[in-house]
Amino acid sequence: MEISISVRNLVEFILRSGDIDNSHTSSKPDAMLEGGRIHRMIQRRMGPDYHAEVPLRHVVNTPKYDIVIDGRADGIIITPDGVTIDEIKGTYRDVMRMKTHEGIHLAQAMCYAYIYALQSGLRHIDVRITYCNMDNEQLRYFHFSYEFDELTLWFDDLMTEYRKWADLEFEWKIKRDASIKELEFPYKYRDGQKELVTYVYRTIYHQRKLFIEAPTGVGKTMATVFPTIKAMGEQICEKIFYLTAKTITRTVAEQALSHLREQGLSLKSVTLTAKDKICMLEEADCNPGACPYAKGHYDRVNEALYAMLTELDNYSRDTVLKYAVKYQVCPFELSLDASLFCDMIIGDYNYLFDPHAYLRRFFTEGIRKEHVFLIDEAHNLIERGRNMYSAELIKEDFLELKRATKLHDRKITSSLEGCNRELLELKRVSSECNVIDEVKISPFVRKLLRLSSNIEDYLEDNDESPIKKELLEFYFEISHFLLIYELIGDDYVIYTDHTEDNRFFVKLFNVNPAENLKLCMQRGRASILFSATLLPIDYHKRLLGAEEGDYEVYAKSVFDPNKRGLFLSSDVTSRYSRRNDNEYRRIARYIKKVVSAKKGNYMVFFPSFAFMSKVRDVYEEEFPIDELLVQEVSMKEKDREEFLERFAGENEDTLIGMCVIGGIFSEGIDLKADRLIGAIIVGCGIPMVCAERQILKDYFDNEGLNGYDYAYKYPGMNKVMQSAGRVIRTEEDEGVVVLLDERFLERNYLKMFPREWGNYNVVSLDGVEENVTRFWKNLSL
Repeated sequence: MEISISVRNLVEFILRSGDIDNSHTSSKPDAMLEGGRIHRMIQRRMGPDYHAEVPLRHVVNTPKYDIVIDGRADGIIITPDGVTIDEIKGTYRDVMRMKTHEGIHLAQAMCYAYIYALQSGLRHIDVRITYCNMDNEQLRYFHFSYEFDELTLWFDDLMTEYRKWADLEFEWKIKRDASIKELEFPYKYRDGQKELVTYVYRTIYHQRKLFIEAPTGVGKTMATVFPTIKAMGEQICEKIFYLTAKTITRTVAEQALSHLREQGLSLKSVTLTAKDKICMLEEADCNPGACPYAKGHYDRVNEALYAMLTELDNYSRDTVLKYAVKYQVCPFELSLDASLFCDMIIGDYNYLFDPHAYLRRFFTEGIRKEHVFLIDEAHNLIERGRNMYSAELIKEDFLELKRATKLHDRKITSSLEGCNRELLELKRVSSECNVIDEVKISPFVRKLLRLSSNIEDYLEDNDESPIKKELLEFYFEISHFLLIYELIGDDYVIYTDHTEDNRFFVKLFNVNPAENLKLCMQRGRASILFSATLLPIDYHKRLLGAEEGDYEVYAKSVFDPNKRGLFLSSDVTSRYSRRNDNEYRRIARYIKKVVSAKKGNYMVFFPSFAFMSKVRDVYEEEFPIDELLVQEVSMKEKDREEFLERFAGENEDTLIGMCVIGGIFSEGIDLKADRLIGAIIVGCGIPMVCAERQILKDYFDNEGLNGYDYAYKYPGMNKVMQSAGRVIRTEEDEGVVVLLDERFLERNYLKMFPREWGNYNVVSLDGVEENVTRFWKNLSL
């Protein structure tokens, strides 16, 4: 058996000590950007003796197993005078003011030096740590020389420290694999579910991506988790990442594992919770002066981790908090450390896809691992991907910060003024949305790099500055902008515009996130992307990074279509040209006629809060005795819970929840049985017309596609299907879905309907109550 660990993870895990201290920008991953432009720039400058991105792998044999240590040396310089290992680090710090190197960086280079010297039979080898300023590309070198015997003693001590953890992992894998071998599917297979399990396993085996359109109730969570665990038992999957957009779908994954553990599965899993949600302080402030858990964290965390790993297998939020309190360590960092030893990691999309929050301990070595990514509710990943890989800066923010800095630092103030002047030039070009090319923004970017460097220098020398918080927050904003700027290609549009309150901004807009998402998924062996609303499948595959040879499957619905009544109105619409008092009144009467057919709980989804307000006013005027529960524009967690609790118990009378399509109640809520018997959807879910949507439309038109469909129709229909999916959650559920817009009867909408929507009824205002009543009556027969 092999126990694998990267060079970076090995040295960071074993050699760490002291405090967590994020009070300096240089401690943030945004500031120490590894790889990318700086690496390529330095590597190109070197001569023929310089060998870039050299993969290295070393196996340490033990009596029971092998420890595989791998990584990628940034550079190896081979000359007649000897060999030098080059470790490159990019930073916004003034490299000329650096007094010394970072110990972890040297340790990484020493590992590579030992491995290369061992495999090449060298008695002596040199090491160079290269720091490069991201702004001016100035270089600073730190040189070291080692005898091989010296490196051997150092490396042997490092491995002695690691053996305790490797032994733990070895013994666990023996137990885990034995349990997987005996594991059976925990339920009787539903119709089509066994075929879905086979598709997932085949995709993992062939190292592809699989796109699954899986209607609610087919058991897609278990159908994806079970075969992936089986693949782990066959040694073709090293780690499972279950990635979601919402907390509730993480709970579903935890429940699936719980059922498998009841069947005898031994599997270590951790659910990663966002730092601000698991932090024990009122506001996360990760430095030893503000947080007692940060002070001395690295001196205590390995003891806490070892205890947690040996005592339990499931590391939920509550479990992590319990051990964090007991050992006085940061719960967020403890959960990240636990992930190194877990078989399955459950968390947000961010941990794979976000350019700042992704798990560097798994994904920064430049070597693809045998990871499998299970991506739930994958339809959400398009907009999330766009947001993660886009960036914007607002002109007025520079002026606001300038007012705060003018009494503290002349260089920062001057740089802010320079950035503001460049933005002012861009603003003069147009008073409205204006697409610009990269050449026009480059002077602003150069000023931004200077500003970033000046903020870095100031914060390094002024740790107690009264403007530290404002500078740090702004520094991270511009660091994100600069990072995204490095990614700009054909799938980006740069534009300027004004916010609703007339503030001028420049945005780097990732119109098609496919390439960025694809590169992230290439960090693993296979990706399974699944959702109940992954239609049209070609649209989703194009924007989610599908490649030639990837698979797609439409899972068979297990529901009896006769238990769901689908009704399409023929005489009402939410078109802007028809929005008037008469149309609002007709929609209100439609709602009343539908809910009059049977007492129960209903949700009505509207295209906007303004539209909902108009219909609500009419409804309360005409039908004042009906109880309405209305979604507010801004609802706290407690308000949301109270809203949903009203659907939990039995209500004496009909309850109508009025919500906004695409909002917090149109997705990710599970109202089974009589908790919800009907969904009425007003309009086609089409996003509001705006400058950014027009940019999307123009982009896809230029790509030879239907830009209107990509920018408006497909995203809108996805929201409709999500809202409709609130009704039928289990095989036993019964309910009605009513689509109130005559546009749904158009051919181009009908062809987007999922297969299970084939049996629909066309109704009018005069006949809808009779038709819905007949549906309920037939069910009772």
